[in-house]
Amino acid sequence: MANVPTELLRALPQVEEVLQHPYLAPLEQAPPHRFAADAVRSVIDRLRQRIISGERPEIDLEEIAYAAAVRALSLGKPSLRRVVNASGVVIHTNLGRSPLAPEAIAAVNDVITGYSTLEYSVQNMARGSRHNHCERLISAITGAEAAIAVNNNAAAVMMVLNEFARGREAIVSRGELIEIGGSFRIPDIMEQSNARMVEVGATNKTHLADYERAITPDTAMLLKVHPSNFLIQGFTESVGIAELRRVADSCNKAHATGIPLMIYEDQGSGAFVDLTSAVGSRAESTIAASLKAGADLVSFSGDKLLGGPQAGIIVGRKEYIDRLKKNPLARALRLDKMTLAALEATLRLYLSPDATRRIPTLRMLTESADDVRKRVETLRMKVADRLPRSFAKLEIVPEISRAGGGALPMYDIPTYALQMEFLQGTAQRCDEYLVRQCPIPIIARLSKDRLLFDGRTILSTEEVEIIADGICRYFAQMQGGSDE
Repeated sequence: MANVPTELLRALPQVEEVLQHPYLAPLEQAPPHRFAADAVRSVIDRLRQRIISGERPEIDLEEIAYAAAVRALSLGKPSLRRVVNASGVVIHTNLGRSPLAPEAIAAVNDVITGYSTLEYSVQNMARGSRHNHCERLISAITGAEAAIAVNNNAAAVMMVLNEFARGREAIVSRGELIEIGGSFRIPDIMEQSNARMVEVGATNKTHLADYERAITPDTAMLLKVHPSNFLIQGFTESVGIAELRRVADSCNKAHATGIPLMIYEDQGSGAFVDLTSAVGSRAESTIAASLKAGADLVSFSGDKLLGGPQAGIIVGRKEYIDRLKKNPLARALRLDKMTLAALEATLRLYLSPDATRRIPTLRMLTESADDVRKRVETLRMKVADRLPRSFAKLEIVPEISRAGGGALPMYDIPTYALQMEFLQGTAQRCDEYLVRQCPIPIIARLSKDRLLFDGRTILSTEEVEIIADGICRYFAQMQGGSDE
């Protein structure tokens, strides 16, 4: 503290002194007094830390009161709200991944307006199970004997490992020890589930013999994990489900009296439809294909390629699913009524032949670049009609969209975007304005001092209007001051 300017520390006002300022006086009732006081303490504490760290900030009572008032009033504004995604990343994890279909939104609204049949069977006029709402649909779509849904795929992996490999071995390829996101890694999940991880093979190559040599009487499962956010190319080799199935069957036949060795695949993205015609060789294997190849259980996300709400879905043999339903984690990780309603409605869309058109995520992934261009042309015209040419140069440019969310890694999706080159103001300032100041934040892409609005992830004509309005608002407010 020897070099700390103590005169600045002494100049910091008392909390009660700031609370008397006209900026904060109206906040005595709403929000409650203590929230205003907490906001003042926070602002003063930040100033104190700046001083201690060697800075010499100006101590201004009015500025402190204003900052505290803004902080206190922000409590009344929602932080979780709608945004317009013009980034071109379809399954955008930071923006909530897959947007829901109108049918799913309607289903959620229906069940939250009052009571629901969450755990009530109208056929039996008695208590029912929340698992029943989606299980038959999932089984019909994938060909699985049974299914269960929990709150996300990491939870699904945890529950499967806890139920079937707790205290025993799970063999997994080194090339599949992925980090899912948010520093959540497969080895960590396995440790928490009390399964003993046995790594086999090398990062780029794992052979069938690697699995065979690692199997012991204490091995519970052979685990396959989807590579998720990365793609290993070049000198590589991996083992498929069908090959692992043959190894497991051979072991089970040789030790018929023991606990069966199972095949479990964490597929991650969860494709219900074959997207090969749209994305070519990058298309991921469908859930049905994994089951047909011989997986006993397959788990995947509900909010990636499936295009529904956040969920983790486990499908496979009925005897295994029945055990999962009895696991204590099934209650801890169960879905709420809103998620179940959205998931059930999304699943029903897969019963129709035009599911790829009706489910927003699938539509965005498979839509032609020419159709995207039409939407971008509409956006360009709406902006050009309202914006003087001296403000910005507008151009429709070919670009690349991404699937995102750990799905279809490295797949380039041809798209078109509206490119804005700023003649007044700057791309960075406009980007900040669209995110921070617009009533509905607009997430664009900043590239080389230009702002890009990718038409692939713009969902509707309403969103086109929102973007055009946001751009014009930026230039309108800029006229009141310098933004150079």
